Amino acid sequence: MYTDQITRKELASFMDHTLLRPDATCADIERLCAEAIQLGTVAVCINSSMVETASASLNGSDVRVVSVVGFPLGAPLSAAKARETELAIRHGASEIDTVIQIGWLKEKNYRGVAQDIAAVVESAGDALVKVIIETCLLTDEEKRVACAIAVSAGAGFVKTSTGFSKAGATEDDVRLMREVVGGLFGVKAAGGIRDLHTAIAMLNAGATRLGVSASAAILAEAQQ
Repeated sequence: MYTDQITRKELASFMDHTLLRPDATCADIERLCAEAIQLGTVAVCINSSMVETASASLNGSDVRVVSVVGFPLGAPLSAAKARETELAIRHGASEIDTVIQIGWLKEKNYRGVAQDIAAVVESAGDALVKVIIETCLLTDEEKRVACAIAVSAGAGFVKTSTGFSKAGATEDDVRLMREVVGGLFGVKAAGGIRDLHTAIAMLNAGATRLGVSASAAILAEAQQ
């Protein structure tokens, strides 16, 4: 059980320092990477067009590059997601956060959802794949099915949210996801995590990674 006494270094080790705004410039990404190195976060999470910039900025550091794929709707062709994944890794990404095909899940096209995720996993090779299920658009049963499909399709994580829909991560959703995937699979909470209290609550609910844009502020709270 984590408390407000968690160390700054330990908390940073759970964080993907995130910048996914559509108006983000290369200079913004370079600043994000410099912050990630200074803060000690595990990774930066960015759009695929910025992977090359981030990879160059992080050269020689331990900070990983996470690229989103099919973001934020999850609705591109599976082949397009697979190709985006391939190019992101070629440009330096070591992790992929792909958005599930939400409409297919809603209409119970589970085979299509699984094949969509598997196409990304195959293109990712040894890179870790996280599946964003966009919990705010799903019923609890749909969340369970989405998590089970992600596991069976060969992903390594499930992730709550893009941060671009109606709502972000909740403790209840993280608990549900953890219950479905078991203790060894990854769960990433993202969207709306802006303070130390919320970050700790997500970890205690079962998250093993946090997608946050307010990393500096949260870690400053932990430092205090």
